[in-house]
Amino acid sequence: MGRTGAETEVEMPRKPSVSPKTLLIIRYALVIVVVGFAVYYLAGQWQDVQETIAVISWPSLALSLALVLVGLAFGTLSWVTILNGLGPKVPLLRASQVLLVGQLGKYVPGSVWSYVMQMELGRQYGILRPRVLVTALYAAGIGVVASLILGGLALPVVVEGHEWTLWLFVLLPIGLVCLHPRIMTWLASAVLKLFRRPPLEHRVTWRAVLGALGWSLLSYVAYGLHLWVLVNSLVDPDLGTLILLTGAISLGFTLGLLAFFLPSGIGVREAILIGAMGVLLTVSQATAISLVSRMLFTLGDLIAAGVAIVFVLLMRRRLAREQLEYLREEVRYEHGRSSDESVEAPK
Repeated sequence: MGRTGAETEVEMPRKPSVSPKTLLIIRYALVIVVVGFAVYYLAGQWQDVQETIAVISWPSLALSLALVLVGLAFGTLSWVTILNGLGPKVPLLRASQVLLVGQLGKYVPGSVWSYVMQMELGRQYGILRPRVLVTALYAAGIGVVASLILGGLALPVVVEGHEWTLWLFVLLPIGLVCLHPRIMTWLASAVLKLFRRPPLEHRVTWRAVLGALGWSLLSYVAYGLHLWVLVNSLVDPDLGTLILLTGAISLGFTLGLLAFFLPSGIGVREAILIGAMGVLLTVSQATAISLVSRMLFTLGDLIAAGVAIVFVLLMRRRLAREQLEYLREEVRYEHGRSSDESVEAPK
């Protein structure tokens, strides 16, 4: 006998096969394993590594850190170019703070935290969450394409002993095709539909895409120079070495991005750099340089975020006026959207 409407059972949503808590434990366990192997490896090399670090001069460290900050500035301009290509122009300092402070979330296992922090910071300043999310995804994709373009310069050296990295270059033609504004807009709409958000009304332009790609390429060149300065403390590198190191660090960033379960791709980038620098340095020297590079990048992230916050505080009156004007434009632009996407005025 069939069931009446009153008797019909409501199917309860199934619990996920793996709970979020279990996934978090797995991610932290992976981090512990990676760090454990790194410590074990360093323990055997520490004497040589320590001697190498001692050789690097303070001026070289300062210049190398400055180049990291230059690269971060170029990367920020790439991100802001995309953001402003998707709607009303956001003041540069505000947009920079959203990115530079938000990206500190990458040091937490799981790549989602960086995006969450950026969306919440953006929302605080009246930038809609979907727009920030799409900007972050576009910037990541453009960054991968830029890294593969430059990574091809280091391909012969990096692939030796790391043949599995060849599959990455299958992504290059796919990535170049996906840079077409129509395809990027379709992909963004698909992602927003997945999160039950309305599609973008503003399609990204060729000018924004190519501008972001150019800034991204410049950021990787600055990172290559950062590495070249460190290597210069130990040997006398030439222009060919600069090209090699730029390609290697570019590939390292992409592989680190794909290793989303590790905070900031720790260990992955270092493995690529050690392999690439092996043609110039001993293993212990290459290990030391990769560790110093990681330290300088972490310090650079903290400095950049701090500087962005300080500038925003010092210029808060001017930024408040700019933000008010931006919010007026955003209200006109987003008029008719649902109340949960309404723009809040600054306090």
